[in-house]
Amino acid sequence: MRLMARANRQMFAVRRQLKTSTVSAIMKHALPAGSDALARLSPFVAALEKSEKDMDVDSPAITGQSHGSQKQSVLPEVEIFCYLLVTIFLIDQKKLKEAKACSTAAVKRLQQLNRRTLDFLAARVFYYYSYSHEITDSLADIRGTLLALHQTATLRHDELGQETLLNLLLRNYLHYNLYDHAEKLRSKTQRSDSHSNQQLCRYLFYLGKIRTIQLEYTDAKECLLQAGRKAPASARGFRIQCTKWAVIVRLLLGEIPERTTFMQPGMRKALRPYFELTNAVRIGDLELFRHVAEKSSSVFTADKCHNLIVRLRHNVIRTGLRNISIAYSRISLTDVAKKLHLDSATPVDDAESIVTKAIRDGGIDASVDHSNGWMQSKETGDVYSTQEPQQAFHSRIAFCLNIHNEAVQALRFPPDAHKKELESAEKRRERQQQEQELAKHIAEEDDDEF
Repeated sequence: MRLMARANRQMFAVRRQLKTSTVSAIMKHALPAGSDALARLSPFVAALEKSEKDMDVDSPAITGQSHGSQKQSVLPEVEIFCYLLVTIFLIDQKKLKEAKACSTAAVKRLQQLNRRTLDFLAARVFYYYSYSHEITDSLADIRGTLLALHQTATLRHDELGQETLLNLLLRNYLHYNLYDHAEKLRSKTQRSDSHSNQQLCRYLFYLGKIRTIQLEYTDAKECLLQAGRKAPASARGFRIQCTKWAVIVRLLLGEIPERTTFMQPGMRKALRPYFELTNAVRIGDLELFRHVAEKSSSVFTADKCHNLIVRLRHNVIRTGLRNISIAYSRISLTDVAKKLHLDSATPVDDAESIVTKAIRDGGIDASVDHSNGWMQSKETGDVYSTQEPQQAFHSRIAFCLNIHNEAVQALRFPPDAHKKELESAEKRRERQQQEQELAKHIAEEDDDEF
């Protein structure tokens, strides 16, 4: 398992240097001539060679002289690694149809094997299997296969495969806006401690989206913020998506995100529509909010959060009403309707309904004089005499304690470390060098995983 994990990490370094001739040479040297594995993979490599017009250079033959009278057997790990290599290269070369066929063949081959040393490679094959179908807009076709693979991984106690397949299934459901199906699957699936930081980030992001649609904004906010913090700095696209959804959830909760949220390096342009939206909500200007929603409608639709923007209209009205109640001790409902830019047939009646509902919900501290048709604001009390500062302090302390608990849970100690003899200086330098190499490989994996 340790060696397979190392090979999995080396995949990203190899990927940057891949060419058609390189892939052909790898197939030729890794898979014996005349083997069944080479026969299965040769059509995909031949398609690449044909496109580059180098069929006669480094072209592995499907049939040829073998080293024995019978076909030589190939290690399943080597075969699956070659499948994975070819699939990734086909995706990089934009040969999506061939990549989908190759990944499908790899999954069918994996279903015939049952080896724990294949777990690392199998998880990566499943990911590219789903990704190749996603970019060809055929995710619905593989949903049954993914469910069967998840069931098999559960029976075999393949925890990494379970994590990967669960995230792929959630992504599959959310791609078609099947949030109820995704929640039912998530609630009925037993999830152990995460073995991959990337899979944990994805799981938190999908869970945050589900919680947002279900109106559970507090839980959604925690999940989305955790996903953004745990994601590596190089995963810019993933962090942008987490930030977009987190901003909307915080606005729905009545919070205003800090300006620094939208000024992060490399994210300003992508978050510009959400910054303008936040500014409209903060001011409480319904006309400005409507203008921003229409202007950036294509962006919100592409991010699949247009329905959440519609929900924000009520928050904009409440914010504007709160500003009015603070600025005026008494104001007529007609002026309230004008300042809120209510464009309905009966703006005064709508303004009265909105004001009374805000008073009932505790959004403003005022009263309505129905006979005279005005809103009477009460004097603003001392905020420090309420429980609001205590609640804010409690939320910050809870956040710090949560980070501390996660850090303690992440600690790992080798068994019987206190019984071993003290290492020499040479061994210490060797161990530190190995740790630095491992950290470098893990960093490269985090960079390329997203």
